[in-house]
Amino acid sequence: MAKTKTTFFCQNCGSQFSKWQGQCTSCKQWNTIAEEVLQKAEKSSWRPSESVPKRVSKPQRITDISTTSEARMNTKNNELNRVLGGGLVPGSLTLLGGEPGIGKSTLMLQIALRLPYKTLYVSGEESAQQIKMRAERIEPDSENCFILTETKTQNIFRNIEELQPDIVVIDSIQTLHTDYIESSAGSISQIRETTTELIKFAKETDTPVILIGHITKDGNIAGPKILEHMVDTVLQFEGDRNHIYRILRANKNRFGSTNELGIYEMQGSGLREVENPSEILISKNEEDLSGTAISATLEGMRPLMIEIQALVSSAVYGTPQRSATGYNAKRLNMILAVLEKRAGFKLGAKDVFLNITGGITVDDPAIDLAVVAAVLSSNIDIAIDKTMCFAAEIGLAGEVRPVTRVDQRILEAEKLGFATIVISKYCKLPKQSYGINIIKVAKVHDVVHHLFG
Repeated sequence: MAKTKTTFFCQNCGSQFSKWQGQCTSCKQWNTIAEEVLQKAEKSSWRPSESVPKRVSKPQRITDISTTSEARMNTKNNELNRVLGGGLVPGSLTLLGGEPGIGKSTLMLQIALRLPYKTLYVSGEESAQQIKMRAERIEPDSENCFILTETKTQNIFRNIEELQPDIVVIDSIQTLHTDYIESSAGSISQIRETTTELIKFAKETDTPVILIGHITKDGNIAGPKILEHMVDTVLQFEGDRNHIYRILRANKNRFGSTNELGIYEMQGSGLREVENPSEILISKNEEDLSGTAISATLEGMRPLMIEIQALVSSAVYGTPQRSATGYNAKRLNMILAVLEKRAGFKLGAKDVFLNITGGITVDDPAIDLAVVAAVLSSNIDIAIDKTMCFAAEIGLAGEVRPVTRVDQRILEAEKLGFATIVISKYCKLPKQSYGINIIKVAKVHDVVHHLFG
């Protein structure tokens, strides 16, 4: 038996130290370093019954390595399949993080209930009765889903050997603990060790494992940063608990793109996939209201039409306020400075509030032109034509700059019934006919002319 080893870990960022100190030199947080037992016994295989002989890898010529694509497992959830890159890869480890109460467990239980594969759902936070009550709301009848309430990895692997599941879901990784580490569940060393055991199991048996992870107050996945490096895919489940829409993003994906986006609607019966998000992100208000503009944006390969609302009013308290929801506040300040310097609009003494409807956050610079249109519309209190949308970036010189894949944006606007789209004069369009009027502008002055005469 190996000698017991201890070390010091920062409970905030996971940095390791040889001795205790008051401040972590990595994340600069105070009183977050704690002593943990690193190892108390010789490690064996993840298999509790017997030790598996080690397989010795041999070097291969790169030309002899097969490049056949991995056979993916369909999750029966189009939004999750899109974000994963086509489905679950056998032997992969996927980490799903998100705010408490956002719907992580509901999403994974819903997928486990509807999968055509034998699925083991391991919960360390809820009892089997609680999970059953939630399952009855989502999918009352499921023959392929098995529930296990356990936190000790050795007992989990013993049940896995008996059941032989095709997919394993762990809810959550912070609740697991192993006999090889003498520290509490959720500590840095326990998270690292239990994840290592699950990786060995996934790779040796070609069984995909999905881990649900807690996040810190900063929005990062709790535990050591190395946890995100160890897994194959890191998914982030986002959204406001006060809104019904949820967004699934991939922060890391070894088997696909990280630019894809999945959108869900939270309902009493679970999470509903939103196939056409543009229709829900645009309000159906029949009245002509000033300060509203529609922009054609892209999330990964998916074009979206989003609604931007702006409110410009006189600063009551002397100091003008600048507030943005779902949009970069610093970029809003830059656009306001461009409007004042290049277009002559006096906005320095006015409050400006900006909001992207639906509770989503967009970083695409192509929505800059719609922000300009919404701000100017609210400032002079003249509504913009509802059949008009925008797709262009604004430069510091007041020029309207082109954006990528503008043809996809135009086709999405045309599909949703828009009559006009405003883009940059310098956009290069493919030689094809569009059923939508295309207005090309070069400067912010031109936008004002087309909108308000």
